[in-house]
Amino acid sequence: MSQNHPIILIADEMHPSLFSMLDQAGFAYHYEPQIKRPELLERIAAYEGLLIRSKTKVDAEMLERATRLRFIGRAGAGLDLIDLAIAQSRNIQVFHAGEGNRDAVAEHTVGLLLGLLANIAKSDREVRRGLWDREGNRGYELGSLTVGIIGFGNNGRATARRLSGFGCRTLCYDKYLTHYGGAYAQETELEQILEEADVLSLHIPLTAETRQMVDDRLIHRMGKPFYLLNIARGEIVSLSALVRGLESGKVRGAGLDVLENEKLAKLTPEQQTAFDYLRNSDRVILTPHVAGWTHESYVRINEVLVRQLKDLR
Repeated sequence: MSQNHPIILIADEMHPSLFSMLDQAGFAYHYEPQIKRPELLERIAAYEGLLIRSKTKVDAEMLERATRLRFIGRAGAGLDLIDLAIAQSRNIQVFHAGEGNRDAVAEHTVGLLLGLLANIAKSDREVRRGLWDREGNRGYELGSLTVGIIGFGNNGRATARRLSGFGCRTLCYDKYLTHYGGAYAQETELEQILEEADVLSLHIPLTAETRQMVDDRLIHRMGKPFYLLNIARGEIVSLSALVRGLESGKVRGAGLDVLENEKLAKLTPEQQTAFDYLRNSDRVILTPHVAGWTHESYVRINEVLVRQLKDLR
């Protein structure tokens, strides 16, 4: 790998710690966090490596022009911004830094769940308005519940580990793994989770298969009224179906760090109707896609990226 010219283009904003790590490891790079797509399409042919976060879409058009590209690294967990099939056909290596923010995601997931069970956000709003309603905010203990984790990669495993301290029963399912259960979660089939879980926690990537996976049908298949946690990708959950589940009582509450459309000023009429219901519901906690966005993970993600870059040599 040549080090005589800037072979890596960093097309999204990154924590400044990345640059000293790259310098120390001997990598040459261009940092262009404000680059627009037309310019990126013009310049991508000059680079062997591309580092992105959440802004840059690496689709067929981009990859067609990236004639020298050897690798793509994403500072985060999901790879849905990248056309993986075309990258693979071109022998372009794709890696991510899911390991870097797994602890942050796991803590945020547990925080959302505890907030729902103890009515923390609801009671906080009420007390600020001068309402002191103890009985109306009586909560549930996590240790009395069964939590079902769908997706048992970095984030799912880290979440199960943290849940173990609460004494709850934790089930896990991952379609693409074998022999993955352990001390923190019991490996099972999806049907058992749907039948027995009081809490459904999503830790899966966005794919054609998982898009709108949580719809009216899946909610109806759940054996009990349940709490839904989504810190994965917003498009996995149909928000209109979720609203119907909340209205019927089948969904007891929802903790959402992601939405179908996170550009809140550009929602479709259907999305706006669902969002208005969710933001006004005392049974919903919303956060702005920050589950993996801690001060520590911002640095740790860079450490994971640079380690993988070194492995490519």
